[in-house]
Amino acid sequence: MSEQLKNSMTGLRPSMLSLSITSKSALYAAYMPFLKRGGIFLPTNKPYQLGDEVFLLLQLLDDPTKQAIAGKVVWITPGGGTTGKQQGIGIEFGEDETSQALRSKIDTIVGPYLASPRPTHTL
Repeated sequence: MSEQLKNSMTGLRPSMLSLSITSKSALYAAYMPFLKRGGIFLPTNKPYQLGDEVFLLLQLLDDPTKQAIAGKVVWITPGGGTTGKQQGIGIEFGEDETSQALRSKIDTIVGPYLASPRPTHTL
């Protein structure tokens, strides 16, 4: 049974989240270029399950516009782990034009840093 069908049957709606990234280094640390459609790590201590649908309002750097992105939870970093990684979730961007335009914009901003050995929130 699809997640969308399960959600409609149980009355669950996708969560609305907000994230503002104010620096290139923070964007590099949060970006998930290894996902098919790209994605972003969102620090949170709220419990999520893999496959949960979410809506994200994302503001990047000096741009006052918040991009509304539909996505799906594909990564969970639990709290209290021994890795020292920040607790949160990874959200894969949707296939829609807005999401893919955002991915292109992020690729342009962090592209020169993607080969960096600096650790990120996920890998």
